[in-house]
Formats: sequence, structure tokens, C-alpha cells
Amino acid sequence: MIMIRQQQFRIQLLSLVALGFVLLFGQSCTDKCEEVYTYTQEEPIYMTYEEIRQPVEALSARALEDPGKIYLKAPYLFINERNEGIHVFDNSNPSSPQNLGFIAIPGNVDLAVKGNILYADNYTDLLAINISNPLAPTLVERVEDAFIQNYWTIDPVLGILVDWETVEYVETYPCGEDPPAVPQNDNLVDWWGPVDFEFNDAGGMPLAGGGSSAGVGGSMARFTLYDDFLYIVTNTDLMVYDVANQSPQFSNTSYVGWEIETIYPFEGNLLIGSTSGMFIYGLEEPQYPQYISMFAHLNACDPVVAEGDYAYVTLRTGNACQGFSDQLDVLDISNIYEPFLVKTYPMTNPHGLGIDDGTLFICDGDDGLKVFDASDVNAIDENMIQHYQDINTYDIIPFNDVAFMIGSDGLFQYDYTDPTNMTLLSTIPVVK
Repeated sequence: MIMIRQQQFRIQLLSLVALGFVLLFGQSCTDKCEEVYTYTQEEPIYMTYEEIRQPVEALSARALEDPGKIYLKAPYLFINERNEGIHVFDNSNPSSPQNLGFIAIPGNVDLAVKGNILYADNYTDLLAINISNPLAPTLVERVEDAFIQNYWTIDPVLGILVDWETVEYVETYPCGEDPPAVPQNDNLVDWWGPVDFEFNDAGGMPLAGGGSSAGVGGSMARFTLYDDFLYIVTNTDLMVYDVANQSPQFSNTSYVGWEIETIYPFEGNLLIGSTSGMFIYGLEEPQYPQYISMFAHLNACDPVVAEGDYAYVTLRTGNACQGFSDQLDVLDISNIYEPFLVKTYPMTNPHGLGIDDGTLFICDGDDGLKVFDASDVNAIDENMIQHYQDINTYDIIPFNDVAFMIGSDGLFQYDYTDPTNMTLLSTIPVVK
């Protein structure tokens, strides 16, 4: 009896030892100790030509979400939805704008209107769209690869690189070891475009002799119209299209400089803003703009407007501009061959601006809309007559006693018949 119990004890003991061995060594073979680490990388987003070159589509009215450019062509107000298309409003009554619909255009950031034709960018392409009935737009012409120089990376299979997205990765490594280096991103490629610099607009005040069939855009313009020609600035070039017959026909292109940003028509000339200065081109022969002069400044974003003998230029820091100063420069352009600086005024973070009959409107970023009596260019800072704070401001078009101001909060329309007593007419808010 005692022997049997001893044998049973030995069997149980051996079983426990065997089980411990399995647990100790068997687990170490199957369950490794690991640490977890995460990292992020920028991954490219491509679009095929088939995705880009969709039919122009009219959609039902939608709210503003990420507004960009604005353009006026009575009775309509057009508001760009960045990289998605264009909102169409009936603005016959600025106190009560009516949201009519939305024209879907992938990659759109710029626009201009002449007669019943809307000119717009569609990533690499330039579109001419008949908007005789803006609720039923029809494509008149597509100029393929008009802006192909803005896109440095084109993959024969994936298409055109249009943006980047941040992707998070989760990896493991053995306990007790240092985490491995973040893998080199093989997807990194040179890329430029769409050209926007957080800017991009269409227009400028109508040119003398430019005709009444063109609309009005803002100071951040990359598109503008004069007579029968459409002028477009890319990052480096000034492009000219003949639009006498509605369909844009490429005329010529000329190199202007590096980091060109905006274009503004003024009394038979084009004022072109860049990060390094303002260029003046003459339109004695509208088909062939001629370089006249340049005013250089420190590196900064540079929209420009003009009235009479003076041009007004805002310079700002931040974003793609890598600027060093936030300021307003007033230039004497009475002799367009020799523009010179009159005075500089400090600003907070100025973006777009407008001028009408001596009243200067400046969109000073998060510091709101500032309105000045600019009749004395040497004392502008002493003559601020309005300051609308607590709104983000991007660009403004003062026209026929109504100021159209766009920012991240939406579009605001002000009656400035009496600039010292401006009245808010209406607001089209951003809905997120």
C-alpha cells in the first residue's frame, strides 16, 4: 500500500515537472516578448486623368465649408470651395443672397467670368463653361494639361500627385532592444501644385477699356481678363489665352520670375505680385504683355491693388511665403517705369486688400477687417475708420459701394456708401 502511494506520488511529481517544462520552454518558443511603437509618414495622393476629367456637373445648393476665391458677375456671386468647385449665388439683393447651386470641378481654386463663359482650373486643365443658365452649366472647351507645369510628379499608372496625407503605422520589436529607426519613406517625391500658397483668386478691378462683359475678382487673383484675353499667372509664368470666341486659344507664355502669386489689372497694365516683389507689365499689345519695371521687397506673400498714383502691397509672414515682416507698403507708381516706396505701415498678418475712391480695405487675418481713409498716403495709420474684429479675413472686393469680404468664417457683405458708418448687409456662414 505504501509502495503504491509512493509510485503515485512519483508520477504526480513527474507530471508537474513535465508541465512546468512545457510552460517554461514551450511558451518561450511561441510567445515572444515584444514592444510596440508607432510613427507617421506623409503618403502621396494620386488622381487619374479619368478621375480629374469628369463631366462638369451641376449639383444642388450646399453650404460653404472651406471657401476660397470670390468673383462678381452681376447678378451672380461665385464662391470657390477649395479643390471641389464653385458655389453660385443670386446676389441681386446683397441683403439676401440666394444659394442657387454648386458646380462640381475637382481641383478648382481659380475662376474668372467673361460674358456667359466661366473660366476655371481643373487640376491640370483649363475649362471654359457656359453658364447662361448657371443651374445647367455646359462645357465649351477643355484645354488639357494647361497647368501641367504645376505638377512635378506624374505616375504613368497612378496618375497625378495632387496632395499628401498623414498615415500612422504601428510596428513591434523584441523586448530589451532599442526601437528600430523609422523606415525611409520610398514614396517621397518632388511635388508642386496646385499653385495656391493659401492664395489664389481671380480678377482685379476692371481695366480701362476692358469692356463691361468681364466680372470683378479679388486681390489674390491668378486669373484676370482684359478685352479678348485671359491672363493667368503660374508659379513662374504669365500665360495668355485668346478668348474672343469663348473657347480659350493658347497665345503665348513668358517667364516672369520665381514664386509668382497674384495678378491685378490697372489702367492698361498688369501688376503681378511675387514673394520677392511687384512686376509691372504693359498691355499696349494685349496679346503680348511687355515687362516694364519691378519693385523688389523682402521675401513675403504679396497681393497688390492700385488706384491713382499709388499701389498698395501687403506683405505677411507664415505659410508657404516664409516672410519676415507683416506690413503694408505704399508705392508711388505715377511713373510706372520707376516705382518707389512711399511708406511702410506695420500690420498683424495682412492677406488680401481692396481700394475704392480713397477708402482702403485690408484683410488682416485673424485681426479682422480694417478700413482706412487713404487720402493721405503718409498718414494711413492715423486714419483707420473701421475695425471689424473677431472674424478671420482672407480677401475683399469693394465694388459699387458694397464690400464683399471672404474668410474662414464665411462671406460678409458691407454697405460702405458712408465708409465711416458701414453697415453689414448679409452673411453667408461656413458650416462645418
